[in-house]
Amino acid sequence: LRTLIDFRYKRHYKADRGKHGEGKNRYGRSADDLLVRVPVGTLVRDEDTGELLADLVLHGQRVVVARGGRGGRGNVHFATPHNKAPKMAEKGEPGEERWLSLELKLLADVGLIGFPNAGISTLISVISHAKPKIANYPFTTVVPNLGVVRMDEGSSFVVADIPGLIEGAHAGAGLGHEFLRHVERTRLLIHVLDTAGSEGRDPVEDFKITNRELTMYNPLLGSRPQVIAANKMDLPEAEENLARLKEAYGETYEIFPISAATGSGLDPLIYRVAALLEEIPAVVSTEAETAEHIIHQAEPRFTITKETGIWMVAGKEIQRHVAMTDLDNDEAVERLQRIFKLMGVEDALKEAGIKEGDTVKIGEFEFEYVE
Repeated sequence: LRTLIDFRYKRHYKADRGKHGEGKNRYGRSADDLLVRVPVGTLVRDEDTGELLADLVLHGQRVVVARGGRGGRGNVHFATPHNKAPKMAEKGEPGEERWLSLELKLLADVGLIGFPNAGISTLISVISHAKPKIANYPFTTVVPNLGVVRMDEGSSFVVADIPGLIEGAHAGAGLGHEFLRHVERTRLLIHVLDTAGSEGRDPVEDFKITNRELTMYNPLLGSRPQVIAANKMDLPEAEENLARLKEAYGETYEIFPISAATGSGLDPLIYRVAALLEEIPAVVSTEAETAEHIIHQAEPRFTITKETGIWMVAGKEIQRHVAMTDLDNDEAVERLQRIFKLMGVEDALKEAGIKEGDTVKIGEFEFEYVE
């Protein structure tokens, strides 16, 4: 599983209901879990609050995003010395419902970046087993491809071809935001340049523009370790531009002249990248760190409002009690009213100004207030 595309066609996921409690000392059975699979690298947020719920960076990692309600209790739970065989049982508790926002940031050690048609897709196809779509026009790659580069000594690293960036990508130009977020988890960047300037572009200027876009999108990306892959060295004018690249950036960055088309110069690049990865630590998700420090404010047990002449009592706990009560059963309703009193609902309604004969609604339960 590599993408979130399935969620475009199916957006609602509903676990099965638990069973209601029954007579003869029988409890309601809890329902099975509903497991929704997502790719490694998925961030899960609450759609309403934006809170980061999970950053799933490991295979098999799980998070509970909506808890199901417990099964209803059978009549034996409500037995008393005065009523040893009550005629009521509890309904199953409703489960949680929430809208989630899923964002995929691919997990790769190395990101291949550069302008469209710099040869990024060709490069990943020859250094790994990735099979990207390759053609001679911009934005051939519209989703990143992952490939594994295997070294002779048995070690390996994961590389992602981040689709070609253009000026203004940090503000969403082209497919900017879709591309740049995948760079954030990489430890090292291979900056692929069309050294021959075959598209009429200047590789020296392209390098400057791409790095500016990285910094403007996320300042941390501007300082991410990079090496330069001076690609298309098999074409005319490449040697002249290579000299210009070395003059402009040679003191700051390691530059490797290569040709992804012919395979020339790839070994020195790959072995150097593998060596650098031994020294560079994993990237820590700043969002995950922030999520650990979120302060959750306690909510009131219930709230009271008056809408069109009806007193509305709302709150998770009180509405859960209503949902789990068989409102057609007199014993169950009497128990529910005792719960209301213990929770202070009656006192709160009096304080709010309720009068005898007013209508009160709590969830699906509606009744007339009587002193």
